[in-house]
Amino acid sequence: MTAFLPIIALSLKVAFFALLWALPLGFMLGYVLATKRFFGRRLLSVLVMMPLVMPPVVTGLVLLYVFGPKGAFGSLLAPLGISFAFNAAGAALAAGLVALPLIVRPIRLSFEHVSTDLDEALAVAGLTPWQRFKMLYVPSALPGVVAGGVLGFAKAMGEFGATITFVANIPGETQTISLAIHAALQAFDQNDLVVWLCVASLAISGLAIWGSEFLLSWLEKRLNGRRAVRHA
Repeated sequence: MTAFLPIIALSLKVAFFALLWALPLGFMLGYVLATKRFFGRRLLSVLVMMPLVMPPVVTGLVLLYVFGPKGAFGSLLAPLGISFAFNAAGAALAAGLVALPLIVRPIRLSFEHVSTDLDEALAVAGLTPWQRFKMLYVPSALPGVVAGGVLGFAKAMGEFGATITFVANIPGETQTISLAIHAALQAFDQNDLVVWLCVASLAISGLAIWGSEFLLSWLEKRLNGRRAVRHA
């Protein structure tokens, strides 16, 4: 049981850093896919959603071939002292990539519900694209950002296949909750650890969902208040 808290702490750390890079990227991708029309848009959408439908082990192998020690980018980063394979940074990279589709989807849907007529009216009123983005698109996207952030965090916390393939199951370095449960089940004599890890996972997921519901309710009230003031 001495390993219980470090496993939880590492899982939260990996999920946090996965979200730290995947959420801004997901926001940008959601905005581009929802509001821009360009050659290759559908291909970009397919590529973004691929980690959701591909076997996670395949995603892990792709990461290994790209960011591994002998991979296309891994070999270029190695002389700079940057490595992603078999460490916590790689675990965050794998978890964030698998979570990315779940982050992009709700953000994209939020952007798609923005009124183009209102955007055109603000443009006619003389507002710059950046001003319209801040005034119209950012507030409208906040519910999607919250939903995507919670879904992405939960997915990153529970990620298994891509992580174990790309960074292995190294205690204290890459062994998150899912990997620790897998290792404990293989040992046959760590049922207590399995139970506690499952309880912790459920508790963290429940708190994240409760927090997102509270934040979404607060955002909805605030946005409705702004609309009421705007129409007054």
